[in-house]
Amino acid sequence: MNFKKPYLFIFYLLLLVGLFSGTLLINGCSSKEPETYTITGDTLVDGKKLVEINCTKCHALVPANALNKNVWSHHTLPHMAHYLGLSSYLGGYYKSEKDTGGMSLAEWQIIAGYYQKMAPDTILSIPKPTPLLNDWAGFTLKKPGQAKFSTFTTMAMVNPFTHKIYTSDALTDRLLEWDGNFNQRKVTTLPSTTVNALFKKDDKGNNIGIFSSIGQIQAVDFPNGRVLNINLDSKTDTTANLVADDLARPVQTLEGDFNKDGLTDVVILGQGHYKGGVYLFKQNPDHSYAQSNISNKAGAVQAVAGDFNNDGWQDLMILFGSGDEGLWLFLNDHKGGFTEKNLLRFPPVYGSTSFQLADMDHDGKPDLIYTSGYNFNDSRILKPYHGVYIFKNMGNWDFKQKWFYPLDGCTKAIAADFDADGDLDIATSSFYTDLQHNPGEGFVYFEQVSPFNFKAHAVPVSNYGRWFTMDVGDFNNDGKPDIILGNYSTGFMIQGIKPFWDAKTPFIVLENNFKK
Repeated sequence: MNFKKPYLFIFYLLLLVGLFSGTLLINGCSSKEPETYTITGDTLVDGKKLVEINCTKCHALVPANALNKNVWSHHTLPHMAHYLGLSSYLGGYYKSEKDTGGMSLAEWQIIAGYYQKMAPDTILSIPKPTPLLNDWAGFTLKKPGQAKFSTFTTMAMVNPFTHKIYTSDALTDRLLEWDGNFNQRKVTTLPSTTVNALFKKDDKGNNIGIFSSIGQIQAVDFPNGRVLNINLDSKTDTTANLVADDLARPVQTLEGDFNKDGLTDVVILGQGHYKGGVYLFKQNPDHSYAQSNISNKAGAVQAVAGDFNNDGWQDLMILFGSGDEGLWLFLNDHKGGFTEKNLLRFPPVYGSTSFQLADMDHDGKPDLIYTSGYNFNDSRILKPYHGVYIFKNMGNWDFKQKWFYPLDGCTKAIAADFDADGDLDIATSSFYTDLQHNPGEGFVYFEQVSPFNFKAHAVPVSNYGRWFTMDVGDFNNDGKPDIILGNYSTGFMIQGIKPFWDAKTPFIVLENNFKK
């Protein structure tokens, strides 16, 4: 199966279109009545008020001390200026004829002066609540042989039905299958690299994978993503059946009977960049699909389906990781649509990356494990508020922060009872970690010793790769959860570090050797 990729000139043309389209998208994102304010002449007073009025129209307030002076002045403010009706050039700002609406140049200069005065010169790290223990913590390293070239693994996931690992690489776009002895088989060549898989059995008992083929791994608006249904039991170069195409960077696909008609529907998260959405594909009796949009907002990174209000209908909980960041509950309205409710909102510098619902304290209510750490937008510095959080469920999905562990560039957290002691532990991976000073934070295992109290183990695997993906599953079929880390060896660097890690190992397995 061959897919022709877009011509490069079209790619760069649409990249430019995407950048400019963000102006229209953001300028129209607020339904609030414009608030007027009279300038007093006090930069700190005026700046604070103008920020509160204008910079919260589309997202949560970013405190001045969240970034340093240099990043505010040379990166974040120039990037944000055009959303408020101004242009930037060589460190200065102006309003051109095309810059209509928004705020005045004088008001914007007050905001810029406010951040220059209030922002710190340096963002300091914060102490760890518990020290990192440098040990293997009950895991054993297993890995396949090396590839011929550097690896750019965008997915490494375990099929729970077959215990095989499936990987995808951004360089080759091949979907590979790995058995328990790390023998590999090419399943097919994808239209673009895949970042997520949904494994299931069909009505004939075949092993099926539904793969989210992202289109563009870079955050640009180029809607060439596809979702593909593949029979994994086929022994030849497998034909992929198209579920949906022309998607804005699909990053996850879910299934469920959302209208209770007995047919399985599909939900796709189109993360996009400035443009994206959450799409519902309702299955018709003839097995065709009718598309509707659950949300037109870009930035969705992960979703969970479930009956969250106990009314017998499938709902969705969705994390958005750019722009207006936060966790939203989409409740099924029983009429083919959803009503949305915000549960948590985060400033857009958090870079929300993943979440999981898990009962961490055995009180019968699922708590929230949340990670922040995407760090490749317009503020590429290490941030002390990046890391793994636990929010306790106080009832009715009212979340209160209970625990935080700072981890630079944290990408994912998965809870499981790894040590078989009856409580949930947490495995974390960090892609944008401090490679110069703390590369061991790329993978940290948190052993829960009492509710919300953890021992932190920096398992020494930083020399084997740079971990872009993580999955948990029983790879060796012994009934215990293993951990799979995918190596995106170079690219998306925020520090001028010469790679010291193995670039040619596509993934590693941390085999669970805890005694049951």
